[in-house]
Amino acid sequence: MPNTLHLTRPHLGIVGQQAPAWSVSEWRQLPVGVTTLNVDDFRGKVLYLYFFQSWCPGCHSSGFPTLQKLQQQFTNSSDVAFVVIQTTFEGHDQNGVDKLLPTAGRYGLKIPFGQSAGNSGTPDIMYKYRTGGTPWVVLIDKQGKVVFNDFHIDPAGAAEAIRQLKTR
Repeated sequence: MPNTLHLTRPHLGIVGQQAPAWSVSEWRQLPVGVTTLNVDDFRGKVLYLYFFQSWCPGCHSSGFPTLQKLQQQFTNSSDVAFVVIQTTFEGHDQNGVDKLLPTAGRYGLKIPFGQSAGNSGTPDIMYKYRTGGTPWVVLIDKQGKVVFNDFHIDPAGAAEAIRQLKTR
């Protein structure tokens, strides 16, 4: 992996481990006939997983623009997938499922958006992936192993990493 993709906070994330199953209660923009998704649905593909909260300034100033660039770059790659999950751990009244479609529309993203909210605390998926908050980016290889897990990812480094992972 390029140097820009090294985890800068080794106490966070689960790099090198198999990606855990998701606990996502609501989905929007799923393919026709699909009602839910989980990480195993993406075996054989490089998966870019993005955790956000609607009210998170960094999610909108950095995370979504990076996701948008990468999704456009790999839109015709059948072996690359993008999934967005709102991980509401605070501001539950302002980071609800009603924000998923407006956020997707704001960035022109026609990819799955999910909602994983803890009732009044931190969602289970954040514990499983040992996230530090939002925005949070996870890259998962074709075999389901986490290869990157951190707050931000450099768009050029991420594109190169995805290209490398596609060949493995």
